[in-house]
Amino acid sequence: MQSNFGLRRMIVTIALAFAPAPAFAIDEALLPRNLSPWGMFMGADIVVKTVMVGLACASLATWTVWLAKTIELRRKRALAMQRTRALEGNIRLTEAAGRVGDAHDAVAQLIQSCAKEAELSGGVIDDGLQERVALRLERVEAAMSRQIARGTGVLATIGATAPFVGLFGTVWGIMNAFIGISESHTTSLAVVAPGIAEALLATALGLVAAIPAVVIYNHLVRGIANYRALLGDASAQLMLLVSRQRDHREFRLARAAE
Repeated sequence: MQSNFGLRRMIVTIALAFAPAPAFAIDEALLPRNLSPWGMFMGADIVVKTVMVGLACASLATWTVWLAKTIELRRKRALAMQRTRALEGNIRLTEAAGRVGDAHDAVAQLIQSCAKEAELSGGVIDDGLQERVALRLERVEAAMSRQIARGTGVLATIGATAPFVGLFGTVWGIMNAFIGISESHTTSLAVVAPGIAEALLATALGLVAAIPAVVIYNHLVRGIANYRALLGDASAQLMLLVSRQRDHREFRLARAAE
């Protein structure tokens, strides 16, 4: 009886010695030690890394465009307001053109274009001149509007595509997670966790790039609309100036005829 018990004990001991390690030991061994954003980036697949780098560059481009366009809009808006206020006084077209000189800002080009048309018309201020001046001012306004809007298309593109690029990184990371499950022949969470973490990080970077791009784009669009309104005010002041000069000339001619 004792010999049978000793034999059974020896068999159990040998079986435990050659038994596979418990699941929790495997999980602890396979679990990554660094789940920080940088650690997940360094452990990611090359495709997911490329997606993350591209989204980071897109976010950098978004903030660069915001800074550059904000400074440009503020400077040009202040100059346009200053020149438009100068046109509201008792000033002649030739005097206004002399003040702006060879400046290249939007209102200065409006004044120069108006003075150029008056010069080409031989000093004859009539209804035809007003129509020609209106056409010139419209073209200059359109050109200045296109110039100030440069760069905003990049924001629209980033805002529209960044979430889908991040989603692509997510799908790729989840695919790698399932491949890891297949190769390790286990459904342990430690095998799936790294791929899911990388996938979620790609999604987060996509949102980080897209949300500021949309907000900044809408902000810049409002600023550009206000700037276009200022150019419209300057054009209206120039049309009023031409009209006043025409009326004054007709008044002088009528007094001379008397």
